[in-house]
Amino acid sequence: MLFVLTVSTVNVNGLRAAAKKGFVEWLAATKADVVACQEVRATAEQLPAGVVDPDGWFAAHAPSAAKGRNGVAVYSRVEPDAVRVGFGEPEFEDSGRYLEVHLPKVVVASLYLPSGDVGTERQDEKERFMAAFLPYLVELRAKAAADGREVVVVGDWNIAYDNADLKNWRGNRKNSGFLPEEREWLGRVYTEAGYADVQRRLDPDGPGPYTWWSYRGQAFDNDSGWRIDCQLATPGLAEKVVSVVVERAAAYDQRWSDHAPVTATYDI
Repeated sequence: MLFVLTVSTVNVNGLRAAAKKGFVEWLAATKADVVACQEVRATAEQLPAGVVDPDGWFAAHAPSAAKGRNGVAVYSRVEPDAVRVGFGEPEFEDSGRYLEVHLPKVVVASLYLPSGDVGTERQDEKERFMAAFLPYLVELRAKAAADGREVVVVGDWNIAYDNADLKNWRGNRKNSGFLPEEREWLGRVYTEAGYADVQRRLDPDGPGPYTWWSYRGQAFDNDSGWRIDCQLATPGLAEKVVSVVVERAAAYDQRWSDHAPVTATYDI
């Protein structure tokens, strides 16, 4: 039986703040079947009731043990068969960076991959996360296939893979998020783990569409952004994508995050 699945992902840049600026209205209006959020930066107790457990949704939350940091969540229209927090690496189990829900035909995971800063512990942490996460992606794909499910890992990957994925690529070649070793790692997600970037399946050349713009300067108005919020799917699901839309705000003052939702529809 064929059915349509729409998945949306967005880094909310603090869900308490986003809820006051337009996230609640956006969630009420979206046609998505699954919504994944990153950088929630709050526990369930700190969030309004209509955000923790909104009407019409089953909500799963994975806050960080570090107060006010990270945090991921997934809202789904149907109740998941199972929910998993973390991917088995002790350092990151309670870091609020990974959550997956098992739905009838697909596993949807919300990922907030660490951002780095060259020459600092933050970059070291990012590299440790990547090293541990790649083999898990391989394992996840195999286990899901054995269970009759496809996989889509959505979220803020904090890596721009190609020149087409950021406006100022020349000026960022030595900066975290566009380092050669980070891009090489993401390439291994495509080759070794076998996932596909569904945006590039429909729009192989770019540029963009960008999903994050700095609050500094005129980045948003000039569309000087990065495409770091992505949906990476197993081949069987990726080949069924029919649309991917970056829901960029119409104007700077209409934004409720420095990221835009990325919404993909699949004919499963």
